[in-house]
Amino acid sequence: MKIQRILSGGQTGVDRAALDFAIAQHIPHGGWCPAGRRAADGVLDARYQLLETESSGYRQRTKRNVLDSDATLILYRGRLEGGSLLTRDLAAGHGKPLLLCDLHAPTEELLAAWQDWLVGHAIAILNIAGPSEARNPGIYLQASALLDLFWSAEHEPI
Repeated sequence: MKIQRILSGGQTGVDRAALDFAIAQHIPHGGWCPAGRRAADGVLDARYQLLETESSGYRQRTKRNVLDSDATLILYRGRLEGGSLLTRDLAAGHGKPLLLCDLHAPTEELLAAWQDWLVGHAIAILNIAGPSEARNPGIYLQASALLDLFWSAEHEPI
């Protein structure tokens, strides 16, 4: 099954890379964001088709994005912490397929893990999460490059 929709929370870093990637690739996107479209860099741009939670905090939107998806991909560096750790715990607690990609790992290993994961799971709606740009400078570009590779013509999702 081909991934038909990408969900993300819209924060700077991995979330924003996922949404910008979806828009560029013409993949439907969505997800939940805090009330007021709050983000670390201000208010989320209207081009991101996200729904607002009742709360201005991040926990509620993280939980809804996990629950509304078939599976979750977390892109991170080194170790999980903060919202990425919460995302992992929620996905595991709700029995959702989860792929953790440490961006320090060799690209070939990440690509092989991605392809194996797709073969093993029927994923129509994919939640993509990870740390913010503030905590991990440059992670937006790194996540964008990896998503481009995952969806490249040579390695299209099944």
